[in-house]
Amino acid sequence: MTSVLWLRRDLRLSDHPALHAAARQGPVVALFVLDPVLLRPAGAPRIAFLYRSLRALDSDLRAHGGRLLIRHGQPDEVVPRVAHEADARAVHVSADFGPYGTRRDAAVQNGLRAVELVRTGSPYAVSPGRVHTVGGSPFKVFTPFYRAWLAHGWPVPAAPIAGHVEWRTDLAGIDIPADPGLPAGLVLPDAGEAAAREAWRTYCESHLAAYAEVRDRPDLDRTSRVSPYLKWGCLHPRTLLADLGAADETFRKEVAWREFYASVLHAWPNSAREYFQPQLAAMPYADGDSAAFDAWRAGRTGYPIVDAGMRQLLGEGWMHNRVRMIVASFLVKDLHIEWTHGARHFMRHLVDADLASNQHGWQWTAGTGTDPVPFFRVFNPVTQARKFDPDGDYVRRWIPELRAVGGAAVHEPWLLPAGVPEGYPPPIVDHARERAEALARYQSVRLS
Repeated sequence: MTSVLWLRRDLRLSDHPALHAAARQGPVVALFVLDPVLLRPAGAPRIAFLYRSLRALDSDLRAHGGRLLIRHGQPDEVVPRVAHEADARAVHVSADFGPYGTRRDAAVQNGLRAVELVRTGSPYAVSPGRVHTVGGSPFKVFTPFYRAWLAHGWPVPAAPIAGHVEWRTDLAGIDIPADPGLPAGLVLPDAGEAAAREAWRTYCESHLAAYAEVRDRPDLDRTSRVSPYLKWGCLHPRTLLADLGAADETFRKEVAWREFYASVLHAWPNSAREYFQPQLAAMPYADGDSAAFDAWRAGRTGYPIVDAGMRQLLGEGWMHNRVRMIVASFLVKDLHIEWTHGARHFMRHLVDADLASNQHGWQWTAGTGTDPVPFFRVFNPVTQARKFDPDGDYVRRWIPELRAVGGAAVHEPWLLPAGVPEGYPPPIVDHARERAEALARYQSVRLS
């Protein structure tokens, strides 16, 4: 019996439970659908990385006698059509727990009619909804979630079987599109499963042991950078977890944060667009269509650590996680611009943009999310810079106007004897004043 393996966020051949399930039934058609609903809001870096990942997967399939079938269109029309053309008895997928994915898969199942949509595995070590409080409710706080997540556990990586699968290659598809135009100078990481595994292996050998000590240091650039591979499933979190030892608890918690936010989004799907703490939606905000927002997006706020982060986003399609928190806090609590504007900007430019992690990370920093003591956390951009980029190397890497400024003085260029270097703007706001204003706005909502 032919099966269709409909690939989505699982662009790999090893450690693939849905592939195992499909192969047990007989010949397999490997399908990827270019869904306009998902492509439309994505920026060029993420689309280019997706296309390159698809090319790598197609090459891997061809090495095993297969081929990746590419179709374009609405999945609830395309997938049933492919199943009919293949005379398939089932369509196999890794389960999707996001708001759109849940609706899309229900529509596909309806269109398949007698053909079964079989869900096996997911992009997570522990699928959303599997762990809950003693009372049966979804977790709203990370620490108890983490304890339950650890206690639940996860299976070991599934054995590779791609070389033993009978692949069907007789259906007609379209070519993987050419990459969209990327911003000048932007270089993406190598794409595909082999590149993902090599990046993870290299990181384990060189930097994992020191992760807990240096993970907040953007100047050292010692984070794993496997998030783009996790986004598209070129690498599964089970693989990461299987390689971690007892001393790697800090890294394990970062994997768990990704799974926590996926579980929160699954339980509260409206939190992708709406406030997790709805009472804070009434807080007054500045206009998102403003010169201040433009300065933030361009990396020209006059606060070097903020500007370095925003320029890294434009230059790499990626940003260090500590800096993501700093720039998010600055947008919401120094510029008083609603978090949704920043979250949308990140989703457009990040190669690793993941809806659950992005939206809830923004809500955490904005003080509207799952954190029980939220809004009073206001990141001081100078203090943060001096602590986590002590010699200013990260700032100088991304802000050429400040490269002649030595040491930590680069974090406060407005204090230099000669003033702010030519070409770099002075601070667009006074942090102390805007921090007080942000807290006053919060207090007005809390007391109303």
